[in-house]
Amino acid sequence: MRCEEKFLELYKREPSDMVFCPYRICPIGAHSDHNYGKVTGFAIDKGIHIAFSPKHNGVVELCSIQFTKRAQWHILQVPETKQDDWADYLRGATLLLGQRYPLKTGLSGVIEGDLPIGGLSSSAAVTLAFIRALCKVNNITLEPLEMIRMSVNVENQYVGVNCGKLDQSCEIYSKKDHLLYLDTQDDSYELIPTNPAMKPYEIAVFFSGVERTLTGSKFNMRVDECRSAAYALKAFAGMEYGKFKETHMREVPREVYEQFKNQLPENWRRRAEHWYTEYARVEAGTEAWRRGDIEEYGRLSFESGYSSIYNWETGSPELKAIYEIMTHTDGIYGGRFSGAGFKGCCMALIDPSFRESITEKVTREYLKIFPELEGKYSVHICHSADGLEM
Repeated sequence: MRCEEKFLELYKREPSDMVFCPYRICPIGAHSDHNYGKVTGFAIDKGIHIAFSPKHNGVVELCSIQFTKRAQWHILQVPETKQDDWADYLRGATLLLGQRYPLKTGLSGVIEGDLPIGGLSSSAAVTLAFIRALCKVNNITLEPLEMIRMSVNVENQYVGVNCGKLDQSCEIYSKKDHLLYLDTQDDSYELIPTNPAMKPYEIAVFFSGVERTLTGSKFNMRVDECRSAAYALKAFAGMEYGKFKETHMREVPREVYEQFKNQLPENWRRRAEHWYTEYARVEAGTEAWRRGDIEEYGRLSFESGYSSIYNWETGSPELKAIYEIMTHTDGIYGGRFSGAGFKGCCMALIDPSFRESITEKVTREYLKIFPELEGKYSVHICHSADGLEM
């Protein structure tokens, strides 16, 4: 790994340990976890590596293969507010971990990501990997759910992204050759094995060549619009409601939405429409996966992508172009843009026998539209993987 080589170059010794956290994809269930929806997902065999050694003076010293600026802080003197650079997630993780457990040891670390940034939840992966490394050097053991909640709190409270727990759950609970089916309301989940009768599949990731930042996007606005729709629907129906931030679409029955949806502002109605239809797609997709029908699961993933574009109203011009190309490419069962959808990448479940023709066609048609992205756009073939080793 390059991170091990960089560590040796910087510190003139081998790192004492290594942590790997996979990236994730969510073919069906996107843009719903923040309002307690259900999701399906996989961890993939690409992710974040951290090569590290303990620092007994309590200093955390990090560099990244992907970024030029190095970061440093003391475990007992973490800035209370974000510094607006790549290490904010890790500062927040140090702060939150230190509020719950006594920290005595820092670390020197080099971070490496396997793929370009954007759409595969690299922020969750690097946060989880760092928490695991910091726990190791301080002899702290976290349960999986505690790790998930801590990482989500880093994003919500320190970085300022109103995400749910989809990303972190996929990156911890997933198991190779299984579909993760998660209810984000009560954290119950099931790992559904690949049916022996299912047609073979691989995971293709198409990077647009444009990176994105959630806090600089309309991500938080979309979450607030969805929550506003839930709040209004409760009021229209005479349901009890409390604080806005404690309101979730999951608490509003579908029949209430159908009865009062035309009273909602159009953009709120669209967010709610996506949430309810995505909930139904997750349940239908889970049953399709269970019986080995990857073509139906893929069709629902395409439908999820369509709803994310037209009801959730996300998707940059680049990602919309890749999505449209995927929908008429032989050998692609289904797919959608991955992550928030403002830049980043698209993912697809593909028939391995079409791997070369899919790569060629999507690349040719995409670069015909965006020739300036040649050299930045890329295609990667991945497979399902186990989650973070606890």
